[in-house]
Amino acid sequence: MRIRDHLAETGAPTFRFRQLIDAWQNTTAETFADVHVLPAALRAELAERFGPRIHTLTPLEVQHGEQVEKVLFASDTGARIETVVSHYRAGWDSMCVSSQAGCGLGCTFCATGAVGLVRNLSADEIASQVMHPHWTRTGLPRPTSVAFMGMGEALANPHLFDALTLLTDPGYAGMSPRRLTVSTVGVAPNLARLVEQHPQVTITLSVHSPFPQQRARIIPLEERFPLARNLDILDRHAAASRRKVYLAYLLIAGVNDGDDHLAAVAELVRRRSRPELFHVSVIRYNAAAGAVPGYRAPSPRRVDEFVNGLIARGVNATRRRQLGADIDAACGQLHAKYLALAPTAGT
Repeated sequence: MRIRDHLAETGAPTFRFRQLIDAWQNTTAETFADVHVLPAALRAELAERFGPRIHTLTPLEVQHGEQVEKVLFASDTGARIETVVSHYRAGWDSMCVSSQAGCGLGCTFCATGAVGLVRNLSADEIASQVMHPHWTRTGLPRPTSVAFMGMGEALANPHLFDALTLLTDPGYAGMSPRRLTVSTVGVAPNLARLVEQHPQVTITLSVHSPFPQQRARIIPLEERFPLARNLDILDRHAAASRRKVYLAYLLIAGVNDGDDHLAAVAELVRRRSRPELFHVSVIRYNAAAGAVPGYRAPSPRRVDEFVNGLIARGVNATRRRQLGADIDAACGQLHAKYLALAPTAGT
């Protein structure tokens, strides 16, 4: 977006940006100097204005797990983020992108929240995770789907909306909005903006407890933007768009996995105007750096019981398949080595 705006302001022909994006999408070009289709003078001007590299992120480290690749990126300013690609045996790839370096919301199950907010990512930095030549250089196709489930609260970053515009722009990434998922703990004003401006984007709302006081201990933003307010927004959205809405439920042993929780979650869904359009995705807790020490994963049997209990009550529910826990790439585990580099007590 920064380069496109600059080219427009300087009066460059519109096809020059298309040539640049074609090189970015279809080659391993990393610097403006590599894009030989552009005039030499324009390549030199862009390099002087934006630095030598086309994109804003540099890969620092790559980790591989079963069906998963996690890349640690650094921005031009030194902020670090992580991006995860999951490779499914059915033949498609899904990318989990970050929207912030760190996160300021302090959710007690999440390593990113323990980092604190370093800064928001720009729209270009968000889109660069998807478009980065690292993927084509390693022989990977562009992802079939992209989820804003990496580091940060996507709806707390105002640049999210420009990033969605870039990713769905036919002249840029050209992705279908239905292939994009925004996950949120519930920033209600921006959730309302999201469903108005990007109604075809898939939305996942983190619930994690149906009881307000307990949810506030898990997700402190509950005190500012209650779950009920966010559900009302999604209720109207589902009725108007007929789009399925996902409710994420992180199951923590002895905390939110009781039969009373199960019954209350089912009732939350049944009270929707179109309950058949709401789907509960149950996630087994992953041990995460910086999370509450007493949090533990429930047994696989309890997860299945919870899912089956929801189904028995007429609620659409599944257990989310998770990949990458062995390399800290699963739900709630990303921290871009900020916690690993933090000083310990007494040092």
